[in-house]
Amino acid sequence: MMPTGIAFLEHVVHAASLSDSVAQLYSHHHGWLVSLLRSKLGNIDNANDLAQDTFTRILTARDTDAIREPRAYLTTIASRLTAQYFRRLALERAYLDALTGMPEETTPSPETRMLVIEALTAVSRVLDGLSPRVREIFLLSQLDGLTYADIASQFDMSVNAVQKSMIRAFQHCYAAVYAPQ
Repeated sequence: MMPTGIAFLEHVVHAASLSDSVAQLYSHHHGWLVSLLRSKLGNIDNANDLAQDTFTRILTARDTDAIREPRAYLTTIASRLTAQYFRRLALERAYLDALTGMPEETTPSPETRMLVIEALTAVSRVLDGLSPRVREIFLLSQLDGLTYADIASQFDMSVNAVQKSMIRAFQHCYAAVYAPQ
C-alpha cells in the first residue's frame, strides 16, 4: 500500500536521498568495482553486469543510510553475487553435461533448458542456507529416497535426530519460498 499525505512526502524524500547517495556511491566507486570484478571474472562484460547488479541491490536495500566503508560494503555484495554467478555456471555445466548422454530426440528445447537451469539455481540458493549436514540429510531423503533409519545409520545418529534435521530443512525451505521478502 502506498503511503499518503505526510507519510508519502517522507517516502519520496527518503527515496530521493537514497538514490542521491547511491548515485554518489556509484560515481565514486563504480570503476573500482568493475576493475575488482574483472580480475575475479576475467571478463569485462560479466564484470559490468555484476557491478550493475551490485548497485541494483543497494537501491533495493532497506537501509543504506550509514554506509561507513563503501568499498567493503560493495565488495561484500559483489562477492555474494559472484558466488551466485559461479554456482549458476557450475549448475549449468553439470546440467548440460547430463544432457549430452541423452538421445537427440529427447533433448529439451533451449527454452526448457533455461527454465530448468533457473529452477536448479533457485533450489541451490535455498539449500545453501542449510548447514552442510542438514542439507546432506535432506538430499539423501528427498533425492536418493533413503529412509530416516538408513540415514541415521549412515551418520551414526538416532532416527529422532534425523527427523529433527528434516524438520529444520523443511522449515527452512518453507520460509525461503513462502516468507514475505
